[in-house]
Amino acid sequence: MDDVTVHVEAEINPTETEDKVKQAVENMFGPVKIQTRPLRKGFLLKAESKGQEALIKLRNLLQREHIRAAARTVLIRGAENNSVNFCLNKQVAYAGHVSFATEPNESPLGPIRVKIRTEDPRKIVEYLTAY
Repeated sequence: MDDVTVHVEAEINPTETEDKVKQAVENMFGPVKIQTRPLRKGFLLKAESKGQEALIKLRNLLQREHIRAAARTVLIRGAENNSVNFCLNKQVAYAGHVSFATEPNESPLGPIRVKIRTEDPRKIVEYLTAY
């Protein structure tokens, strides 16, 4: 599963601090290379990491919070071609917990958008949600 690339994006609203949004992302994926670029309002944070180790922290959080079955449903719904796409609630991620945002407006400050590229999306879903 070393052919895994994790892409993360999150808007940094004018009412948010960049450090807190970075912390939310790192709470889910560990230390990742982060870049920001200006938007019309605020900034766009982008992060990318390669390899299965980029998913270890998320996997552990899903296990710790006993939401693997619910996560499996969301992740399977987001699996297509060579990727798995899903959104996380930014505020909950900052607090160190996992909450999937199924609608863009579900997360008041905007979601953390995640795209996992891999040859076998089902294998990634199984890895993240295995009992």
